[in-house]
Amino acid sequence: MLIMKKLSIARLAIVLLLMSGLFLPGMVKAQAQEEKKEKIMDDSKEAKEKFLKGDASMENLFKHSYGYVVFPNIGKGAAGVGGAAGWGTVYEKGKIIGTAHMTQISIGAQAGGAAYREVIFFQSKNALDRFTNSKFEFSAETSAIAVKSGASANANYRDGVVVFSQEKGGLILDASLGGQKFSYRPL
Repeated sequence: MLIMKKLSIARLAIVLLLMSGLFLPGMVKAQAQEEKKEKIMDDSKEAKEKFLKGDASMENLFKHSYGYVVFPNIGKGAAGVGGAAGWGTVYEKGKIIGTAHMTQISIGAQAGGAAYREVIFFQSKNALDRFTNSKFEFSAETSAIAVKSGASANANYRDGVVVFSQEKGGLILDASLGGQKFSYRPL
């Protein structure tokens, strides 16, 4: 009887070990994704401070726009064909509602690599809804305003959107055409 009980306990332990092997990777992955999301949000808050340091008048846009998305780290590289990508935090009326991913592909005379941050302000609920429904992208004609003191004071929304970028480092020679595409993930 005692041997049977020990075998049953051993079988139960093996089953539990196998079950944990099935579920543990999923739990670890979920935790890693949550940590990544928190890092993006923390980096976005820091990037907002850097934007305000570069142009204090941007505070008005942060306070009065219907929503905005901050991409704290966008990496761009090119050698004829170029690409850029980054993750950001999406805000509606000053509150975090999700994360976003930006990708960009460009072709033309370009070489090098650079890092920058970007903020997109949405004038209305409709403009933010276009973004959160992933029906939003920038064409080659769209341009971002470089952040410098006072630049945002006279910025005008175009189709309900105004974009600012701030260089972080690197060097890229760029005379290319391309566009940015965005995807949104609610919290």
